[in-house]
Amino acid sequence: MKSRIPSGQLTLHSVQLEIHEHGQGRPILVLHGEDGPHRQAPFFSLLAKEGRAILPTHPGFGQSPDMANIDTVDDLAYLYLDVLDAYDLHNVVVVGCSLGGWIAAEMAVKSTARLSQLVLVAPVGIKVGDRETRDIPDIFALPAEEVTRLQYYDPSMAGVDYATLSDDELTVIARNREATALYAWEPYFHNPKLRQRLHRISVPTLLLWGASDRFVTPGYYGTAYRDAIPGAQLDVIDQAGHWPHVEQPEMFVERVRSFLVSV
Repeated sequence: MKSRIPSGQLTLHSVQLEIHEHGQGRPILVLHGEDGPHRQAPFFSLLAKEGRAILPTHPGFGQSPDMANIDTVDDLAYLYLDVLDAYDLHNVVVVGCSLGGWIAAEMAVKSTARLSQLVLVAPVGIKVGDRETRDIPDIFALPAEEVTRLQYYDPSMAGVDYATLSDDELTVIARNREATALYAWEPYFHNPKLRQRLHRISVPTLLLWGASDRFVTPGYYGTAYRDAIPGAQLDVIDQAGHWPHVEQPEMFVERVRSFLVSV
């Protein structure tokens, strides 16, 4: 068994991943959302003060190559369980954001043998309403400005001047969107069977939400997630939307820290 993950790139069972580590101590696996990894964002360096923060980039996102045999969230969940096995990581805290929260939940219903705690940050992945009800707005059909309004307390934080970006940066944005469609298009941002399996999660779980999240709301979607996971807590952060770790990084990490020491 290996113990250290190679910095910059990992290859496991022919799957190549861009991966970054920061900090020391207990492993904290951070699974990014459909907006891609935020390794330079304040929350990641703050989280690294709480342990060994490990941030992989899912296949197809960022600089991680597409893989023909990885095309569902289920595949990603097994991939990250394999990473934990291959590097003999124990008592792992998994922090998953939006799409990453869905992946984390799928991991935990399969096996919690190497997990100690679970932090799901505005996770998608379950069906709450009936078959005629759309739980999650269609990010591929709505104007970008409307998606930003739904996802951010302060939409100005999402502003991007595409004219100033390099070709590589524009390529990453395009790849992130394409990969999101691959993993989340059909069924749209959920696994129809996940909700009924969440009772299998046997580690302490915190659901963190931004109070101004209008994409998947804490009162409706978040409550349904909490009620499906035994003993789960739901905590709401003010002045934040769907990405509380981006809009309120200090408060986000403080809530995570409090949860980690409380159990």
